[in-house]
Parts: sequence; C-alpha cells; structure tokens
Amino acid sequence: MPGVLTKAAIVQAALDLLDETGMDGLTVRALASRLGVQAPALYWHVRNKQALLDEMATQVWRGIGDVMAALPRDLPWREVMAVYAVTVRRELLGHRDGAKAFSGTTLTDPEVIRRQENTFEDLVRQGFTVQDATLGLVMIHYFTIGFCVEEQAVAQVTASGDDSYSRRADLIGAQNAPLVVEAGDVLFGDPDARFTELLDLQLETVARLRNQASGLDNTAKLRSARFGIPNRALP
Repeated sequence: MPGVLTKAAIVQAALDLLDETGMDGLTVRALASRLGVQAPALYWHVRNKQALLDEMATQVWRGIGDVMAALPRDLPWREVMAVYAVTVRRELLGHRDGAKAFSGTTLTDPEVIRRQENTFEDLVRQGFTVQDATLGLVMIHYFTIGFCVEEQAVAQVTASGDDSYSRRADLIGAQNAPLVVEAGDVLFGDPDARFTELLDLQLETVARLRNQASGLDNTAKLRSARFGIPNRALP
C-alpha cells in the first residue's frame, strides 16, 4: 500500500525500530516489514538508509530546536550552551544507539537550520563573533555526541550481563596500579556528574573565545558572519 505511506510515518516507524533493535537491526527490509509494505515502496520517500538516517536525525533535532527556541532571548550564553548540551544528550540517549545513528547526518528541513539564527544573534549580542560562537557550539556539540557514544556503549555492555566494568579494579589490581584503579572511579562513576564536570570545562574554553572577541565592535562581529554554515545539527 505505497499510496498510504507518508514520510512522517516512515520516520516514526524507523525511530521505533531503532529503539527496539539498535543500528544493526535498522534495515530497509525490516522497516518495510514493520510497515507492512515491500521495500521498494519506501524508496518513494527515502532513497537509501543514509537518507532515512538524515530524516530521523532531522526529526530529533527539530525537537531540540523547539527547546532552544523556547529559551528567553536574554538568557546568558553559558546557560544557552549548557541547555543545548543537556538537551542533545537527553535526546540522543532517548534512542538506542542514538549517538551513533545520528552522527554525520545532514538536516533535510531548511526551517530546522534557519531556527539557529536567533541563537547566533543572541551570542553575538553577548560578545561573540559568529566564528567564535560557531567554534564554541561545535566543540560542545562534538563533546556531547562523543560522550553519548561512549555512555551508550558502556550501558549496553553492562545490560548484556558483562560485569567487566564493575570488576575493573579487581582485574587490574590496586596493588599493581593504584592510580589507574582510582582513575576508574572517575571514568566509570556517575555519568551525569561526569558529563556536568566535563561540560563545565568545555564552557571555560568557550569563555576564553568570547574574551578574545570582546575587543571587537558589533560591526566587526557581524562582518565575521559572512561564511557558510553547513546543514549540520547546531542549536
């Protein structure tokens, strides 16, 4: 029944399938079976698996954009970037293999991208050049995705019954490498606390970028904006 399919229905079914099976189970064949159609019917809407992932990521980042758009326009820049990181982490962890699935994707809805304009305007008004605002956001973005990839991988290993992480200290031996064992408490402790601590370090680096730009007037800051921003996920 290709005629009753919509792109929105396909994307939602794909997100549900990802949550159930992970990236390994997300295939066009499995998705078609879930929707009760033959695989060729899907190609009217998504030409291949990468195009499907692009649409799924766009849907996820549309929701992230909703959160960012609802922020007060006078919210301090540090809080803006922190909200972005926390929201991205929550959304990626909300889907099995979410960080891996949505990395390297291209947003397909121009409106999702255009909504980033307010964030850049607010950051420029608070002392950033557009280039430094972009570098700061990209750094926060890459950090958050990388953190989530590792966090989900560890969680899946633990959920499978593998107790290697909980037995790490015993396997290494505190008498042989006490500092390494102590470091494990940081590496594999509470992920929420670790994310917050590392995010604070990222924001300190962003603050240095802002301080470097503080000597420029607004005209110079806006002039620095005249370069293309790719269709990647930023706030």
